[in-house]
Amino acid sequence: VLPFLENKNILVTGATGFLAKIFVEKILRVQPNILKIYLLLRAADDKSASQRLQNEVTEKDLFRVLKENLGSNFNSFLTQKIVLVVGDISLGEDLGVKEPKLRQEMWSQLDVIVNLAATTNFDERYDVALGTNTLGAKHVVCFAKKCAGLIPEAPYTFKDTLNGVSGLDIDEEKLIVQKKLNEFKTEEATDESITEAMKDLGLKRLVHNCRTVDGFTLAYAKGRLKFFFVNAKGVVDVIPADMVVNGMLVAMAAHATQPSLSIYHIGSSKRNPITYSEFRDYNFTYFKRRPWIGRNGEPVKVGRRMKMLGSTSIFHTYMFFRYSLKLKAIAFTNSAFGKNSHSKYGDLKRKVNFMMRLMKLYKPYLFFSGIFDDQNTGKLQMAARKNSEEEAHLFYFDPQAIDWEDYFLNAHFPGVVKNIRK
Repeated sequence: VLPFLENKNILVTGATGFLAKIFVEKILRVQPNILKIYLLLRAADDKSASQRLQNEVTEKDLFRVLKENLGSNFNSFLTQKIVLVVGDISLGEDLGVKEPKLRQEMWSQLDVIVNLAATTNFDERYDVALGTNTLGAKHVVCFAKKCAGLIPEAPYTFKDTLNGVSGLDIDEEKLIVQKKLNEFKTEEATDESITEAMKDLGLKRLVHNCRTVDGFTLAYAKGRLKFFFVNAKGVVDVIPADMVVNGMLVAMAAHATQPSLSIYHIGSSKRNPITYSEFRDYNFTYFKRRPWIGRNGEPVKVGRRMKMLGSTSIFHTYMFFRYSLKLKAIAFTNSAFGKNSHSKYGDLKRKVNFMMRLMKLYKPYLFFSGIFDDQNTGKLQMAARKNSEEEAHLFYFDPQAIDWEDYFLNAHFPGVVKNIRK
């Protein structure tokens, strides 16, 4: 990996994103002889781009070790190695890069393109999600084809789908989006109403991209989530992001001189599975020991483990008896006796709406029963160890080494709390 990265030019999209930051930091830390890392990010101009890079990337704790290693040379090192590129992958096959000279430079110099630009908002507008996660990926491929040298990546042939049900037509989806936006324009709809309507359209068209399980963790820690519907014995495929980055780097080096179409699943569901029930228990253990501190400065007590409802029907029955009846009782009391409990009714109604929306959003994932095969990844790990024990340790990505209880209690949950507090 290290010799492969030496004197290479790499374009990274989604530069301020979660995974991209880890990817860039790892390269800069372990291979200072990288030639250039071009970082594509959205900004109004170069000055704004530089400010975003500093505020959202290089000033984060993630770069602490690199700063300590380089000392006063840190900023000059970044200036030497990083080229900021103002652009947006959703804007077309030139990735929104307006400077012709810069585009030509990248087309002639780039060795590797790593596309990490995506909207990971689980509740995203459909036009935004389609433009970035689908058309954006297509634009990156088109941009890559203009470069001198390309390792093609095509995990599915045209119209193939994971569940075997064909019929997805991207051009048709684009027409649906445009038709909706035209309707809103004719109706002179507000930006707020357009945003909500496009989110709903996304749910109907099933463009889903689950952020992480941390939403559940925070909702539970803050006392907002005491139950949910999920298959308690289901496997949640979770993996630390640094292992994903290590696997990406090893795969890049492995195929540098032997291009081939290879897909690598870097996950845990086959080699070191963790169930939703275990994840629930780790949440309880951690936040019982170290409660979340609320806005009033008081610790939020988690009295028990989250209740897990094993089917949609059980969930709806639970919601009816636990909340719907109470809402009807409050509404009746307000109407019949002139009671003024509108605040209580509104709070409860918002809670119900919150739970119903979570159910709708996460349903495809919480009852997903697939296990991701990782034979190719296993072979990649063996090849890395055979090539260099030192590099195999530096770029480690074997999930079997993870002690999930230790990981969640001593690394993941403390990290989530620390970053949310910031």
